[in-house]
Amino acid sequence: MQAAIAGFSLGFSLILAIGAQNAFVLRAGILRAHVFAICLTCALSDALLISAGVAGFGALAEAVPGLEFAMRLFGAAFLLWYGARSFLAAWRGGEAMQAKGQAGSLAAMLGTCLALTWLNPHVYLDTVVLLGAVSAQWDDRVSFALGGITASFVFFFALGYGARLLAPVFARPGAWRVFEAGVGVVMWALAAGLAAGA
Repeated sequence: MQAAIAGFSLGFSLILAIGAQNAFVLRAGILRAHVFAICLTCALSDALLISAGVAGFGALAEAVPGLEFAMRLFGAAFLLWYGARSFLAAWRGGEAMQAKGQAGSLAAMLGTCLALTWLNPHVYLDTVVLLGAVSAQWDDRVSFALGGITASFVFFFALGYGARLLAPVFARPGAWRVFEAGVGVVMWALAAGLAAGA
């Protein structure tokens, strides 16, 4: 039980900060666009990564020196592109920022969600390397992993469906402008951090 609680606490704390993936889930939730599929995709991705980390896959980053560098470059490039899209959406404003019609198709949104998840090196560092390393101190590593996986499911579904409470605020185009601009700033800041680290 203690291992599960420790895994839940650490896993929840690692994904709590607003990043590229969380901002995307928040936006999908506000638009009520494929929320279940988006949340499930994020949670299942985390489950795979946490399982790999606890199983010892974290050693791969040390075994392949250029892997982290490549992930950082790909991640930075993708975040720059996504941030530019957000700034463009904020600049257009008006009807372009109305919730109606802003959601993409399920395939397009899942593609973006997967890219924001799997191209982000911080996801690997947090879920695979850090959680994997911490799990080594527990005899019951399975419970630790299940705790971390549960934290991901709780967080993403709470974020996705809880975002609906903000829908009245984002009924105004001006609020969408601010939100998209904020997302753009977050994306570019994350991209700068990845590039600097590379």
